[in-house]
Amino acid sequence: MCIRDRPYTLKWCRVVYAESMYYIYILLLSNKQLYIGITKNLQRRIKEHKSGKSPFTKNRLPVKLIFTEIFINKKDAEKRERYLKTNKGKYTLRAMLRDTLSK
Repeated sequence: MCIRDRPYTLKWCRVVYAESMYYIYILLLSNKQLYIGITKNLQRRIKEHKSGKSPFTKNRLPVKLIFTEIFINKKDAEKRERYLKTNKGKYTLRAMLRDTLSK
């Protein structure tokens, strides 16, 4: 449990809490495709995509992070990723991000 009156404790809690998170992220690729992924380290993963180290996105640069969701449970994150990759999930995403995708 984090105690706010002790700065060192709060900092430790942020680190531990952040390390136990799972991120669902969506990238907009240069060809207007969406890439949906899951990771524990969002910064590192985005850096890999932008530098061309990811096989799927390296020929579709530049990529732009347009959406993230955070989960504390890996199974929940995996279920959400699977859903977003279905036709219904993609339709939902495009409806949610209509303004972002129309730019």
